[in-house]
Amino acid sequence: MNEKLSDQRQNAVDIFQAGLQAVAPGAAIKKFCRLDNDTLSVDGQQYDLDSFSTILVVGAGKAGASMARAIEEILGDRITEGLITVKYDHLEKLKKIKIQEAGHPVPDQNGLDGAQAIYQLAASADENTLVLCLISGGGSALLPLPVAGVTLEDKQKTTRALLACGATIHEINSIRKHLSVIKGGGLARAVYPATLITLILSDVVGDDLDSIASGPCVPDSKTFFDCKAILIKYAIENEIPASVLNHIKAGIAGDVVETPKSGHNFFDKTQNVIVASNFNALLKAKEKADELGYNTLLLSSMIEGETRDVAANHIAIAREIQFHGHPLQQPACLLSGGETTVRIQGTGKGGRSQEFVLAAAIKMDDMENITVLCAGTDGSDGPTDAAGALADETTVQRAQALLLNSQEYLDNNDSYHFFDKLGDLYKIGPTNTNVMDLRIVLIGE
Repeated sequence: MNEKLSDQRQNAVDIFQAGLQAVAPGAAIKKFCRLDNDTLSVDGQQYDLDSFSTILVVGAGKAGASMARAIEEILGDRITEGLITVKYDHLEKLKKIKIQEAGHPVPDQNGLDGAQAIYQLAASADENTLVLCLISGGGSALLPLPVAGVTLEDKQKTTRALLACGATIHEINSIRKHLSVIKGGGLARAVYPATLITLILSDVVGDDLDSIASGPCVPDSKTFFDCKAILIKYAIENEIPASVLNHIKAGIAGDVVETPKSGHNFFDKTQNVIVASNFNALLKAKEKADELGYNTLLLSSMIEGETRDVAANHIAIAREIQFHGHPLQQPACLLSGGETTVRIQGTGKGGRSQEFVLAAAIKMDDMENITVLCAGTDGSDGPTDAAGALADETTVQRAQALLLNSQEYLDNNDSYHFFDKLGDLYKIGPTNTNVMDLRIVLIGE
């Protein structure tokens, strides 16, 4: 990214950073968890630690290391043992809890090894055990423990097909849960009859507990019939391994046990607490925008859909503000969050945040004094080292001066190389948190 930013670009960065700070995992956990002598209070519910002979910590996700550090600072040597799986390089220095680094968004052998070890540790729990499970975005890919007959390679191929077709995270996780021993309530089943507390950093639109990291500790609301419908919807059955299709068919026929549903005794001694979400980040971002003098509209933390369509809608609202002063007067700030999808039709490199900004740049080429920043709160947008990108009304013109055709880059899903050549990638490195994306549109005076 250009080192010297315009005032409005700097404002966009400052607004994003304010939102990011609001969902720092350590502070979020300590807001909900407190230790008073021998009593652990979690969101108002109290646990007498002297009644447990063993305290285990397990979990997975991009924010796992930061969450684990906070738990260590609260419980210290009371922790008996722990293991979490995180994305490569998303690390912290820990004393009692071990870290396994693994692949994301496509699971790898390290993830499989970590998931097996976590499952074995969870299964060792008994009625005198307290298990703390730390879950954050990325947990689905980082806990790959396939059902019998399905290999890691089969899951990798299935995940790639679902990502490429533009399936939502809810749809992807619905299938992941039914191919896993550990997801869709499987971890709760493994630790039962232990007491289970799950602390969750939400990266899912609507904060659906059974979708965050594919819900390892909560009842699964989806069925094998839902899995079949998703494959039909996107017409990708021919791209899915036979073992996966056979498992789904067996589930529909009743030959394979469904994932645990609501009302099962596996969940009698569980507590699930969302400690931070996209909405928390947006609220703090709004505070910062207001402080900077913008009239701010928080559109929604639940925006889904095709990235290019969402970008067009945001710029349409910005255009309304410039032309008619509605729904806000200038200077104005539009904020939104959630998780859009990209239908991959080209051979380029990028992610949904960078593609949002490129699509927006094309739509706002004829406007004045407008800046857009979209970035993932985890610090990595898709399979890239950028969190997102920045653009303003000069972006397309500057690209033309470099003989770059903006529309061609968009059509090729090559937003990364487009912004790289302009020096407008937004790189912040791993943030050790993850609450989806923040989108910021600033319309100056």
